[in-house]
Amino acid sequence: MAVKLSENSGLALWHGVLVAGLRGDLPDLTTRQQALLLHVYLSPPPHTVRGLAATLNMSKPAVTRALDRLGRLDFVRRKRDEADKRNILVQRTVKGAVFLREFAELVARTAADIPTDTAAG
Repeated sequence: MAVKLSENSGLALWHGVLVAGLRGDLPDLTTRQQALLLHVYLSPPPHTVRGLAATLNMSKPAVTRALDRLGRLDFVRRKRDEADKRNILVQRTVKGAVFLREFAELVARTAADIPTDTAAG
């Protein structure tokens, strides 16, 4: 299902979600951390550091730094691939799934408050 938003409605939604996140008790994630987290949860596994770096056009050190933060929050976990010890698998966690479900609900609530025809200012 495609959602069609005007440019201003899209920006109003993004702004509303950011402000609601600041007012709430959400962790302050960078854009890279958010993109990485969403990719891990929205794309089928397995996920490796090397694969995430290639898919998201990020360096492996940048992926590692983002995973460090997401791991401290228990949103993802890393595990050595038993089949190929050179690979580190990135896995989903229950806490990460709960966070994203609550975040999706926040987006939906915010979207419901956005006028369908936000006029340019």
